[in-house]
Amino acid sequence: MPVLPVEAYTSQEWFEREQQCIFSRTWQFAGFVEDLRNSGDYLTVQAGLNNILVLLDDNQQLRAFHNICRHRGTQLLRTSGKGKKFLTCPYHDWTYNLDGELMAVPEHKTQFPKLDLKTLCLYKASVGIWRGMIFVHPDADVESLANWFGPVEPYLGPHQPEKLVEEMEGRVRHEINANWKIIVENYIDGYHLAHLHAETLFMYDHRRQQRGFVGNHFHFYQPLAKDYLHSIEDNSPLPLIDHVPRDKIGVYVPMLFPNLGLSETESSWSTFYVIPIAPDQSIVEIRTKVMPVSNWEYLKQEWKSWNYFQHRQRDKSDTGEADHPLASGDFMVEDIYVCEQQQRSLKSPYFSIGAIAQDLEQAVYQYQRNVQGYLN
Repeated sequence: MPVLPVEAYTSQEWFEREQQCIFSRTWQFAGFVEDLRNSGDYLTVQAGLNNILVLLDDNQQLRAFHNICRHRGTQLLRTSGKGKKFLTCPYHDWTYNLDGELMAVPEHKTQFPKLDLKTLCLYKASVGIWRGMIFVHPDADVESLANWFGPVEPYLGPHQPEKLVEEMEGRVRHEINANWKIIVENYIDGYHLAHLHAETLFMYDHRRQQRGFVGNHFHFYQPLAKDYLHSIEDNSPLPLIDHVPRDKIGVYVPMLFPNLGLSETESSWSTFYVIPIAPDQSIVEIRTKVMPVSNWEYLKQEWKSWNYFQHRQRDKSDTGEADHPLASGDFMVEDIYVCEQQQRSLKSPYFSIGAIAQDLEQAVYQYQRNVQGYLN
């Protein structure tokens, strides 16, 4: 039986508890190290109830602060930007340096004769780098990032993201009408791969899945299908990642608690960031890295792989509808479709969970227990 009730996927009260008890108390993905190259470059990220500002200071060191002015709580900066010299609140022009120290308050000698600027620095948050990614935590004193991810590292692929480059069109954003946990549960569900994605993920051997949990983190690996692997140099639609040994080739698809998936394949490396927006609404942001080779090399590889992919059927359900999600030939479109269908079904008085696959769906229920543990 499910661990979490229907209300966990539909209730605003439950959603707010998760923001406080999960997303405000765990490390959250912020971006790649190459997003911040020079002093004053910054980005912001929502971590539960907290908006966190990450920047490079004057010494090119990463710093993280709560993105709120100490005067009246106005947000200092929005989204991301380059080359800031100071951080100035748009409301009353209170100004901070890149170390988070309050430098100036307009007319403060007259208005605030006893104001000590040193006591009103920005509140610090934690920031760290792991596998070329930047993570933040709302607390200034917290378990190190290395300790948080350390147990799952042996189960990840041999990929080195710092040696890859982001695709020119490698950022994709999906707005999905489903609770964030439905999306995560779909991501870690090994049962649907050979069924829903029979025509889109046929390159992998779904019968030989290796999966499990290390603490709260889920790890997953499956090898390539034999026919695809046999001529992988020609079959791969993208140039192969050259530092992945042939005996390690496959797809590694962990879900790092609570909401960051990785997709580490024979030819690409991606982040899959699930952002809760409302009880029935989420955003998924995907960023993909590939080999740093010429456009000509990509074009040649696409030509070579055409023979392998040309005979695949796109419409797995024979819908006969060109615009049907299950005829899209895109596994992400297929996943979005079923996640949104599940969310709609939660409103039905006839909704229930039937028999589950003892092994292939077990991860879903373990994940629900992990979520419940944080809420408790």
